[in-house]
Amino acid sequence: MCLPLRWRGVAEGTDNVEDSRPLLQMTGIDKQFPGVHALDDVSLEVHSGECLALVGENGAGKSTLMKILSGVYPADVGTIRIDGREVHPHNPHHAQTLGISIIYQEFNLFPNLSVEENIFIGREPNRAGFVRRRMLREDALAFLSQLGVDLDPGAIVRNLSVAQQQMVEIAKALSLNARIVIMDEPTSALTENEATALFRIIRGLKARGLGVIFIGHRMEEVFAIADRISVLRDGRNAGDMPAGEATAERVVQMMVGRPVDELYVDHVAESIGPVVLSVRGLGRRGTARDASRVVLEGIDLDLRSGEILGVSGLVGSGRTELARAIFGADAYDEGEILLEGRPARIATPQDAIERGIALVPEDRKLQALVLLLSVRENITLPTLSRFSTLGFVRRGAERRLVERFIETLRIRTPSQNQRVMNLSGGNQQKVVLAKWLAREPKVLIVDEPTRGIDIGAKAEVHALLRELADSGVAIMMISSELPEILRMSDRVVVMREGRVAGELSRDDVTQERIMELSTGVRHDAPAA
Repeated sequence: MCLPLRWRGVAEGTDNVEDSRPLLQMTGIDKQFPGVHALDDVSLEVHSGECLALVGENGAGKSTLMKILSGVYPADVGTIRIDGREVHPHNPHHAQTLGISIIYQEFNLFPNLSVEENIFIGREPNRAGFVRRRMLREDALAFLSQLGVDLDPGAIVRNLSVAQQQMVEIAKALSLNARIVIMDEPTSALTENEATALFRIIRGLKARGLGVIFIGHRMEEVFAIADRISVLRDGRNAGDMPAGEATAERVVQMMVGRPVDELYVDHVAESIGPVVLSVRGLGRRGTARDASRVVLEGIDLDLRSGEILGVSGLVGSGRTELARAIFGADAYDEGEILLEGRPARIATPQDAIERGIALVPEDRKLQALVLLLSVRENITLPTLSRFSTLGFVRRGAERRLVERFIETLRIRTPSQNQRVMNLSGGNQQKVVLAKWLAREPKVLIVDEPTRGIDIGAKAEVHALLRELADSGVAIMMISSELPEILRMSDRVVVMREGRVAGELSRDDVTQERIMELSTGVRHDAPAA
């Protein structure tokens, strides 16, 4: 299907022709915030038909650089050129008119509007002030067709999956005649099949002559999609190379400044103690709308002092629902929870907290942090009563505790008073961990503890979890990353369709065994 005439332009594309002049040049970019030198003489190039992977630790400056390109921040020093012409994006709308489109991790969509309305928001075809609905739908279908996406233009966005919402964002970028598409952690919430579909679409964008900037942490994805890799470290250029000449070890060393074998050490428990938490016959049915659906059924498991119990399984297997039930965030219909052998009725998160259970949830921004509050306020929120006398907070004692956690967890922040929303993802995750560690929990449940954070921060979180386990904390770690499960777990419980599909010891666990239990299909089973 051809694009409508009024929307034709760069988005339709022509043959992918090599051009010695870069489509985009950013040269000598410098940006400072109070107490932070975010970017220091950074340069970057993107050619037509190229996918550039921009990688670096959280806090390396990737997001700041892209916000400058997309008009969110002005650069203090430096130049931006598109097709050799110097441009100065004043705001995001101006950047869009220059052909620059950015797709953030948190999508910029209106959930109560339809797909077609989101694609053309503020630019709907109209006559005499009335939206021409038929034309709106045809135009939306044209762009969705260009992406090879089978999606109803009239569907309400809040009812779509994360992957489908991402396709709406990309279709919107094409409708804006984008020449440069920036994707910030586009696969962080996608399944493997959805990520594969996204890569197919990225290759289609390249074939049309667009330049794609792919910000990601997963090395296997970077090498699967990138033509070239540019590395930032501490706000400076650390390296730039064709993907075909790079290795994961070389890229990681550029990112963190030290060899990859110094980052990861497999966890071996020093001493595993008695059972701290037991779950017996735990079950939960669906919502009032679908009461017949099984969310959890017959869950039995034990968690011991000093061990890391890995919980694996496919998306929708019930892993997060199990964590929320144990923490009192969701009610369970049957079964019981025991702490140190004694029944413990946990009806609310407050019940769990008082009994020494802490939960680091999957979505730290929505469920774990108050983004507008400071690092200090977030860390001490669950323990504020310890620093209060007659309703007055003892600020000195509070600051000393927070400073201890900032130093111990190596939280990168200009001060305790920095708003947590301004920290990188890895440092936000450390704030969440600090918040619960201040409570000195007996049981720590971590749901996707390293999702969306860089390799260096991931290694630091892993080291912290190992230290906590060695100190006697019982840890339940839910993760979709099989290497993380294999590296960190003393035992692994695999879930499927709301049930425990199997348990594997450290000596018996392999990726193949986990996938067999997750899917119910033997790895060596003959094809039907």
